[in-house]
Amino acid sequence: MKLFTYLKPYRIQCVLAPLFKLFEAFLELLVPLVVASLIDIGIAGGDNGYVVRMCLLLGGFAALGLGVSVTAQYFSARVATGFAHDAKNDLFRHVQGLAASDLDRVGTSTLLTRMTSDMNQVQAGVNMTLRLLLRSPFVVFGAAIMAILVDSTSAGVFLGIIVVLLVIVGILMACTIPMYRKVQQNLDQVLSRVRENLYGVRVLRAFCQERNETETFVRENEALKKRQMISATLSVLTNPLTMVIINIGIMMLIWTGGMKVDAGTLSQGEVVALVNYMSLILVELVKLANLLVTISKALACARRVDGVFKLESSQKEGAIDAIPELDGTSDRIVEFKDVTFAYSVGASPALSNISFQVHPGETVGIIGGTGSGKSTIVNLMLRQYDATDGEVDIFGRNITDYTNNAIHSHVVAVLQKAKLFKGTVRSNLKWGDQNADDDTLFKALDIAQAKEIVESRPQGLDSAVEIGGKNFSGGQKQRLSIARALVAKPKVLILDDSTSALDYATDAALRMALNRLDCTLFIISQRTHAVREADQILVLDNGRLVGHGRHDELLKDCKVYQEIYDSQYSDREVAK
Repeated sequence: MKLFTYLKPYRIQCVLAPLFKLFEAFLELLVPLVVASLIDIGIAGGDNGYVVRMCLLLGGFAALGLGVSVTAQYFSARVATGFAHDAKNDLFRHVQGLAASDLDRVGTSTLLTRMTSDMNQVQAGVNMTLRLLLRSPFVVFGAAIMAILVDSTSAGVFLGIIVVLLVIVGILMACTIPMYRKVQQNLDQVLSRVRENLYGVRVLRAFCQERNETETFVRENEALKKRQMISATLSVLTNPLTMVIINIGIMMLIWTGGMKVDAGTLSQGEVVALVNYMSLILVELVKLANLLVTISKALACARRVDGVFKLESSQKEGAIDAIPELDGTSDRIVEFKDVTFAYSVGASPALSNISFQVHPGETVGIIGGTGSGKSTIVNLMLRQYDATDGEVDIFGRNITDYTNNAIHSHVVAVLQKAKLFKGTVRSNLKWGDQNADDDTLFKALDIAQAKEIVESRPQGLDSAVEIGGKNFSGGQKQRLSIARALVAKPKVLILDDSTSALDYATDAALRMALNRLDCTLFIISQRTHAVREADQILVLDNGRLVGHGRHDELLKDCKVYQEIYDSQYSDREVAK
């Protein structure tokens, strides 16, 4: 299992932790013998000095045991936390490297569960395994052996008790391990439901679906609760059953030991030692049962995490990391060659037979109704997905020939739903270029019509940004997102309906400023005024290219464009 390869850097600690626990267990096995000697020699003989010496010895055992136990805990905790830290980092990087289609297939809620809940369970399992997996069996069988050395005739009682307990624990584990796997599956469903509802809470309220969604959540949560109750009930049975069996064993020892004391074949201290060893077996078997439950959970979670590691990206990066210089008069910076694309196998195509060419420095407008395929074209230009059929070329070559870093360094998109990250305005803008100075940042803000947003705040570029940019309005977030893209100085800038929250005056000023940039500009919008000045306009309808030309040409020849235009302007002549 790939996940456990992250234990390799901690091999020494993985050895030291159980060794210190075994030494602690060895000291614990000596305690009943010391107590037996104290009773038989010190107390029975009235030797107070011997009693004091034995008590001091027991105190020394306790202090030494505490020291080695704390040391073992330190090593095991260091292994568990270091292992989880390294695995989570690589898991996050691995997920970042997956294609968008892979993320769609696996699901966001599933990945969140793997990286949080599942990894925490695996971390706890590693910690407990290092501490108890060797110690508990060592104490159980060590106590049985020590008891046999004290009184060989008691071997039958000890061995019988151990066999019965192991059978009971084995049966319970065989029942609970599959149950815990099903519990984790139910947990995925509940987390997915919660995420979906929190993400779409406004839509739910708008359509008065709160009650229906609450009932669905209650039903799924109830299924999770029932499985958890069943698995918990089976696990809880471990303690009372082991207690009953051990107490029966202790009763048998006291009964047979009492008779042997009367017969003079066994001392009182030895009987106490036998009872102590039986109690040790009880405690350690309970620990072992709980440990097996924890390990079973951890292994189930580890398999789920390992499944994510085994996911290979459906996209293979190209080898070209340098973008060639293009001649604006002849070269094509973007070209779609009869491109067809579907988001999943068997699904209806989101794009069908799309072909167009874009030269460096051009402004391209893409317009169409909801679901017409505008954002899908953006996804293909960013290589979030690969075309099902046909070919997408950028900078004169097939997009699959370039590394992802080369593509994303020169093709930058600003989406309608603006994303800002917790930090400052400066830290968000520097996502475009970590080495950008303040002059570069303010220049980008000025072009994006966002300069006044920063200047109106006392801390300027160092103004705080909350998670998701909640302390900014929708229009402010969109302008700051555009500024962040401009800081990157892209060769191709894509605005995917990213000015939808702006008023007409700000939108017009922004487009005028963008027209002065030395880059190829794609403007995706549902508003004709946003694309009317473009060098070429692509009109999409149900994934097909139904119009291609300039504004005036499309008003004459493209029915879909005419309908969009007429729906936005009641008087066409006035609008012109």
